[in-house]
Amino acid sequence: MSLVMNDEQIANLIAAEEQRQRDGLELIPSENYVSRDVLTALGSVFTNKYSEGYPGRRYYGGQEFTDQIEQLAIDRAKQLFGADHANVQPHSGAPANEAVYSAWLQPGDTVLAMDLSHGGHLTHGAPVTRSAQLYNFVRYKMKDISTGEIDYDEVRRLALEHRPKIILAGFSAYPRELDYAKFAAIGNEVGALLMADMAHIAGLIAGGVAQNPFDYGFHVITTTTHKTLRGPRGGLILSKGIVGNPLKKPEKTLENIPTLIDRAIFPGMQGGPHMHVIAAKAVAFHEALQPEFRDYAAQVVKNAAVLADELSARGFQLVTGGTSNHLILADVYRSFGIDGKVAEVALDKIGLTLNANAVPDDPLPPFKPSGIRLGTPAITTRGLREEHMAQLADWIKRAIDARDNDETLARLRDDVKSFVAQFPLPSDR
Repeated sequence: MSLVMNDEQIANLIAAEEQRQRDGLELIPSENYVSRDVLTALGSVFTNKYSEGYPGRRYYGGQEFTDQIEQLAIDRAKQLFGADHANVQPHSGAPANEAVYSAWLQPGDTVLAMDLSHGGHLTHGAPVTRSAQLYNFVRYKMKDISTGEIDYDEVRRLALEHRPKIILAGFSAYPRELDYAKFAAIGNEVGALLMADMAHIAGLIAGGVAQNPFDYGFHVITTTTHKTLRGPRGGLILSKGIVGNPLKKPEKTLENIPTLIDRAIFPGMQGGPHMHVIAAKAVAFHEALQPEFRDYAAQVVKNAAVLADELSARGFQLVTGGTSNHLILADVYRSFGIDGKVAEVALDKIGLTLNANAVPDDPLPPFKPSGIRLGTPAITTRGLREEHMAQLADWIKRAIDARDNDETLARLRDDVKSFVAQFPLPSDR
């Protein structure tokens, strides 16, 4: 995309970042490339408008078109995921999770969630977060790291012992699919609110290649709108229940969850919503409702499975032995005796971007963990398919082997740049 700005410094930096993305491949599984239409909505005049409140219940005038934009986003999100209600205002996934906690919990209440070291997210109770200072998080782990199996008997034991108000199924670095039916049975037994954080797999659910927690009786789903959903950076909360007036405080019952969540977002946590982002979310939801998005989601999973096999063949030890979704977690410390940050830096030098990541029960420190996390959402958007995964795995291994050889890394970067020229960014099409 051409960009003309009076601020030459910013314009040059934007152009440089665009070229960086064009010349390499994004393998971070939480990143993606958005369409030109999403970018257009994101840069629209809706950024000028304050719209505190909800459609039909705003505190400022001039809301004729903001109401229509937000209602479109709500209706499309509900259709996409089979929800009774959608709150499209969260600025990102973290405040979306915090809003659900705030809507349902009192300080000191217990949440049962996946341990960060076994694939959970920071907002699922990591001690450094604000939510962990307010609520009591009890964490479950994988039973068998080689397969990714979770000990659901242990989850049930913890639930019976601690009586959590929320049972949270979700992850940030877990390459397999969760058994939502088992979580639901445990949650119903102890009377907990069933919450799923699908930030990483929202696009896979929308595309029909991952299970929808609502089909198993979950009450709330939170997600980001980027990652596999290919929208702008933002958050979304979906829920089942009765949609009421957010200006009136309802009783704290499961049926009233939608209204409790609305009140937790505004006025509880956020002021004016980012209407330009909501417009871009509406565009992304529309794109995800199209038949070709299902093809995209299926291709993401196919690419990940082949890439995992190709990495395994080159000596990478994979957490859970592979992947069932879009995400791969490789233990490079056990595989090659290096930490994940060393691998990340080497791959950056050849134009392949991924992130260092802890592995379960990691013996190394958080800033130099044992693993690397990579995935296929963004490269699938660019157009890569199964037949390209062997080349990708080969470059990853060669870059790690040549990590101290700048001359070899420079040649590999040229190879990557030449290869990716055939796969334009969506904004270049």
